[in-house]
Amino acid sequence: MKKIKILLADDHSIIIDGIKAMLINNSEIEIIGQAKDGIEAIELANNLKPDVIIMDISMPNKSGIEATKQIKENNKSVKIIILTQHENKEYVIQLLKVGADGYLLKNSKKAELFEAIQTVTKGEKYIGKHASTTLISLVENNVTEQNEQAILTKREIEIIKMIVEDLSNQKIANNLNISIRTVETHRRNIMQKLNVKSAVALVKYALRNNIINLS
Repeated sequence: MKKIKILLADDHSIIIDGIKAMLINNSEIEIIGQAKDGIEAIELANNLKPDVIIMDISMPNKSGIEATKQIKENNKSVKIIILTQHENKEYVIQLLKVGADGYLLKNSKKAELFEAIQTVTKGEKYIGKHASTTLISLVENNVTEQNEQAILTKREIEIIKMIVEDLSNQKIANNLNISIRTVETHRRNIMQKLNVKSAVALVKYALRNNIINLS
């Protein structure tokens, strides 16, 4: 029986070790590599040709969203399951748009992780129990029509407002009680979603779409 070749991508070794512990005794699965950031995930996907990639969203250099998009552009047949701590419908929408095949929270049980792997291997989508099947249908049916519509989370809007106020990443992190790395990930995702390359362009977008005003 041909084994399912798995590539793991997460910058936390404790998460990698945990996934390995969950899957290592499964006779249907072979873990063929691990990546610590988005760039390495792209390189290993090209070199190792996995069947399935289990990937985090928040990684250095390139986020899981950026890596998923590029990997899918290079090889549409590889299946990508996002394993994340972010329980957020907007993330589900964005990830499905760039081609992700599955979406699970990091507190999911071993049985659900294996179910997700089996499901995506069959060419089907797998969304964890926290996201509705209605959402999946909505996104898949309307992804082309919605391509130009950026979907921002409440947290991303908060961060845009602080960027407009010229706050540093550290100050934003302090104000929101999150890590500076999380702020950096949010900034990258915002720039990618809005297709802007600078803070000036971001301010213009925020003004044009009434995220901020000057009155």
